Amino acid sequence: MEDKLSTMQKALAINLDSNIYGTIAEIGAGQEVARFFFQAGGAAGTIAKTMSAYDMIVSDSIYGEESNGRYVSRSRVEKMLDREYPLLVERVADNRQKTSQYFAFSNTVAAQGYKTKRECHGWLGIKLQLYPGAEPSTIVLHVRMLDSENRQQQEALGILGVNLIYGGVKHFQSPEVLLTSLVENLGPQRIEIDYANLSGPYFDDVDNRIIALYMVKAGLTTGAMLSTTKDIILPSEALYKKNILVARGKFKPVTLVNEDMENCAREQFMKEKGVREDNTIFLAELSMAEMMTEGQIDLQDFLDRADILCDLGYNVIISNYLRFFTLRAYLTRMTKKQIGIVLSVPNIIDIFNEDFYDGIEGGILESFGKLFAFGTKLYVYPRKCLETGELITTKTLKVPVHLKNLYLYLLENNLIVPLKNGNEDVMGIYSKNVLESLQFGPGQWETQVPELVRDIIKQKRLFGYDSK
Repeated sequence: MEDKLSTMQKALAINLDSNIYGTIAEIGAGQEVARFFFQAGGAAGTIAKTMSAYDMIVSDSIYGEESNGRYVSRSRVEKMLDREYPLLVERVADNRQKTSQYFAFSNTVAAQGYKTKRECHGWLGIKLQLYPGAEPSTIVLHVRMLDSENRQQQEALGILGVNLIYGGVKHFQSPEVLLTSLVENLGPQRIEIDYANLSGPYFDDVDNRIIALYMVKAGLTTGAMLSTTKDIILPSEALYKKNILVARGKFKPVTLVNEDMENCAREQFMKEKGVREDNTIFLAELSMAEMMTEGQIDLQDFLDRADILCDLGYNVIISNYLRFFTLRAYLTRMTKKQIGIVLSVPNIIDIFNEDFYDGIEGGILESFGKLFAFGTKLYVYPRKCLETGELITTKTLKVPVHLKNLYLYLLENNLIVPLKNGNEDVMGIYSKNVLESLQFGPGQWETQVPELVRDIIKQKRLFGYDSK
């Protein structure tokens, strides 16, 4: 196993490679990447040009205006790459050796201001030849900067930028190694990489959805999001200023219960003050947290489940959150509007299990304070008991005696909301039973899932279909 190189060692290794030659263009607070290459020594062998279009008017004159007025954006970093890369090749290719590999690195960043505290983020990208004479490939990232001070954020961005250039050149054949190398020499809780897109000739076979799931698995981010069209999208943009209704589950597979829960919850959520179709988004959330503790995560299995949910019209979040209040905290980073979490009666039993909060100083009370902050509500669906067939609702649910008054408080103050108008005929369907049944091939399970889900499972032979 190779020893990890320091940031300066990576910059020097690039500088000493006579074939690597490129441009570094930075906007906003991300002025540190070029500095590392200059400080490492030998930068004349690597850097054709560095520039900082810090002034908006100057930036617009070079790269054009942004129609939405947002300069810290994917559109901006891609415009920078699309201008700087061909310009570099046009100017120097005729005068350099044929073994040269060219690159353009760009970033556009909003860091901590002098007077204001804000959510700090940036877009970084590199367009590079992965072998001489090739068409360029592109890597684009979105990052959240978690340091509290401007200088620390700039330093972290510089390290990340060097890692991206070095990783693009040295690790392009293994996207997983490339991604994990991006946070080398960065301590914990400094940078979150919550979006990555790899494109171009050498990445033709890369599924960026698997890349997104890998980033969650590797701890580079806490959540990845797929749109209803199965595209990876940035959660902070998709959820910005939206009312959010999210259903948690394993969805292995999606059953008629999941469908009924969503319909009932949507009907009641739309009655909340200020909630309209045009300012509301409905999500399904799949969590890796439980499997991460066990060390076994099948990314293709998660992607299969996410794809089915997208086919059913859901936007999907894949997260590493175990507890409900951590999911709520994640969503309130994106929006200050209404948040509703859809679950069933068995989930409420779990939430009122105090063992669930081991390791949290304030235990269940601290957790509930975080869960129900800003008026977050739980929309609870009744279920039939597998053993007795009894219908269990929010009224008949039994919680530990010493927590009964806490439960009643939440129920009476409309923070736990009973779902109405559910289809009692499907309330006894449980995914784990369906999963077991489908492994024996065709059977009754086919009537317990939506037709589309049934057809996809059989066609793609998902979840061990007919394996027994």
